[in-house]
Amino acid sequence: MQVSIETISGLERRMTIVVDSESFEQQIASKLVDASQKVRLPGFRQGKVPMREVRRRYGKAIRQEVAGDMMQNSFYEAIRTENIMPAGNPNLDVVKMDAGGDLEFTATFEVYPVVELGNLGDVSLKRPVANIETSNVEAMIANLREQRKAWEPVKRKAKEGDQLTIDFKGTLDGESFNGGAGEGVNFVLGQGQMIADFDKALLGAKGGESYNFESTFPDDYQAEELRGKTAVFDVEVVSACKSVLPELNEEFFSALGISADPESGDDLLAVMRREIEDNMQREMDAAIQNQVKKQALGELERLHEFQVPKSMVDREADNMRKEMLQQFVSYGQKESDLPQLPLDMFLEEAGKRTKIGLIVSAIVDKAELKTDGDKVRQRVEDLSKSYAQPEEVVNWYYSNEEQLSQIEMAVLEDQVIQHIIDSANVSDVSSTYDAIIKGEVEPSAEPSAGKEKEKEPSASKEPSASKEPSASEEKEPSASKEPTSES
Repeated sequence: MQVSIETISGLERRMTIVVDSESFEQQIASKLVDASQKVRLPGFRQGKVPMREVRRRYGKAIRQEVAGDMMQNSFYEAIRTENIMPAGNPNLDVVKMDAGGDLEFTATFEVYPVVELGNLGDVSLKRPVANIETSNVEAMIANLREQRKAWEPVKRKAKEGDQLTIDFKGTLDGESFNGGAGEGVNFVLGQGQMIADFDKALLGAKGGESYNFESTFPDDYQAEELRGKTAVFDVEVVSACKSVLPELNEEFFSALGISADPESGDDLLAVMRREIEDNMQREMDAAIQNQVKKQALGELERLHEFQVPKSMVDREADNMRKEMLQQFVSYGQKESDLPQLPLDMFLEEAGKRTKIGLIVSAIVDKAELKTDGDKVRQRVEDLSKSYAQPEEVVNWYYSNEEQLSQIEMAVLEDQVIQHIIDSANVSDVSSTYDAIIKGEVEPSAEPSAGKEKEKEPSASKEPSASKEPSASEEKEPSASKEPTSES
């Protein structure tokens, strides 16, 4: 086998491979013999068809089949011999495969770029820090009560925050229209669940009474045919109810999965506060980690410039498109009704992900990072804490190779982020629980005692050809979840 390689442009390579005619024809002859034992032709017993007739009928197809197999096998043998790792599947094109002659073909493909790692000491990060205040815990308890509020009928006039149950019919120029009628419709006054004119017209309504009024649809209304149109509505208010928050009693605590702690001797309210604060702390720690991670990955992209293989970007974009379509299906949309999503709409983000993945892979190689088993165990146990039976969740992860692999990738990614943090200039920025949960890092705030470290850059090396970037996401088991607090 003869192999020659040329650079077409950038990362694109063209490999020309020649397989000697003897090897090529031997494979074809062997295939023809196999075919002669299996084919059935009128006038011949099976296995007794003359080779001349088998070659006449099937020779061309078998030659093409053998050529395809030999091209694939020869290509992979060639890249192993030449120590080349393609970044994607090759395009194989036949140059010659005539009878009695050599098989000659080309393989066009992209290779991985050489990622010269920059000085991680040039990376600047802002890490938000905050304490969970008593007011944060109280706000969370208020939110939990709000989520479990009941509705109690009232005879007074309805006001903002009350829930109305209505039957209604609307007309445009005396004609009914799509979506203009409903029965037993519930909505809360003042929360924007209905168009503004409709909501305003029923402020002060009473259960059991009927109303007639005009409402104008806003200019940005979702149904284009109704934008700016004025409709007439006949509305019967079936009931008006006020909200009633649950008491902080044993029934409420039980609904949240709160039970007494015999060791502390605290009452249920104190136990609930403690568990809520613990959950909020975990959520805030995760939010801080995510914000620092997002900054770090963005800084990596800024710090490095190199060509990214188009084949890898296209593959990542296609995966993103499939994930989005799968989300539509999970939301109940039929596969036959799925929208057409052009690949172009994903290419920019796919390019960023692919580039960052290549840099991360280079850091893993250079720093010789390995997945920390203890950190994997800790991550699994942390994920299981908010479930009613955490031991079962832990066992579920460790018995599910695919899910555990995703946790391992996430942990390795965290180790890369920590490696970057250890080398970067990090400023701790005073913030609040609410701002951190919302994903806000306040740049105007005065930095608190932080760290600023710089290390000398070390020699970089080409990333391992066996590594490809991967976007790892932790998945939780589908078992029903019983959290001790909700946000």
